[in-house]
Amino acid sequence: MSAVDMPGLNFGQLVSSIRDVDSELAAQASRAVNVSLTLRNWMIGLHVEEYDRQGVDRAEYGDKLMDRLADSLIQQGVSRCERRELYRYRQFYLAYPQIVESLTPQLRAICDALAVGKVGAAPQLRINGKTLISRLSFTHIVELLNLENVTQRSFYEVECIQGNWSVRELKRQIHSLYYERCGLSINQEALSSLVQQEAQKATPRLAVRDPYVFEFLGLTPQEVMGESHLEARLIEKIESFLLELGHGFCFEARQKRILIGDEHYFIDLVFYHRILKCHVLVELKLAEFSHENMGQLNTYVSWYKKKMMSEGDNPPIGILLCTHKKHSLVEFALAGMDNQLFVSKYQLELPRREDMERFLGEKLKEAGDSKENVVE
Repeated sequence: MSAVDMPGLNFGQLVSSIRDVDSELAAQASRAVNVSLTLRNWMIGLHVEEYDRQGVDRAEYGDKLMDRLADSLIQQGVSRCERRELYRYRQFYLAYPQIVESLTPQLRAICDALAVGKVGAAPQLRINGKTLISRLSFTHIVELLNLENVTQRSFYEVECIQGNWSVRELKRQIHSLYYERCGLSINQEALSSLVQQEAQKATPRLAVRDPYVFEFLGLTPQEVMGESHLEARLIEKIESFLLELGHGFCFEARQKRILIGDEHYFIDLVFYHRILKCHVLVELKLAEFSHENMGQLNTYVSWYKKKMMSEGDNPPIGILLCTHKKHSLVEFALAGMDNQLFVSKYQLELPRREDMERFLGEKLKEAGDSKENVVE
């Protein structure tokens, strides 16, 4: 019974009704954004593929077509249109012809005009286009496109939709060879039931954190990628601390997105140090120190050394700030430097480890005293 049908609404029912309204409309908004984004990417793939086939000036661009197109689209402010993404959108168009079933009449007219009505027919036993785009995010589809075996891809589509899997769960099941294990199992139903019981489910709240979605909506990583309000506040304080007390720091970015392999990562803070002539990457972890965290920071530092160093720059450095309750720890990551003179210079110009630990501990105590936050 809805709230409007209840003649005497008590407080508990009021809270429950508002929660239900919020959840339902958030889910509707999430589905609407996802459908628009997925259709957008499929239509981009359509345009790219058909131009590659029959563009009147296609020969002028040769092997540089994707590079030129990516540069032009980025200059026009079109998000997520790097060269590798354009190839992915074309692959999406070719792999999922059934998406045409879900197009509006206006988009269908564009499709028919470009492809001259020759969009390939979907293989049998495939999920129809409307179900596909309403139940799977484009980030789900990216994972599915990595599967070359069509039957294997179809298997994960069905399981993912039935179980309402998150993207992380889909990746986990693919990497755990669920498809292969199912083929070798005597009791496939029992295996499927067990997998679905233990699977991590997707929620509408996670949709806005999808990198494709937040760029499609014009959001910034800072707006959606923070793990908590406390973390965001601490990062702001650290930024101010380094700019005010760490002589030579020049702010470059917060939640800097980088691409390593097929994964996007976000670096909490990036500075350029004008005295040391190097980038300084800062990562905050609201947890105890772990080798995994240090390994992650080392990866970022190595990536910056390879991709972002300019002539005259010194190798980048990483600063890992770890917290556990009221204790703090600072560790440094150097980009493979074996010259002790460089290391000594870094230690001289950067804020002292002890000062940074004391500062971080004070800010954690302030946050705990004001909001009773406890960092576990």
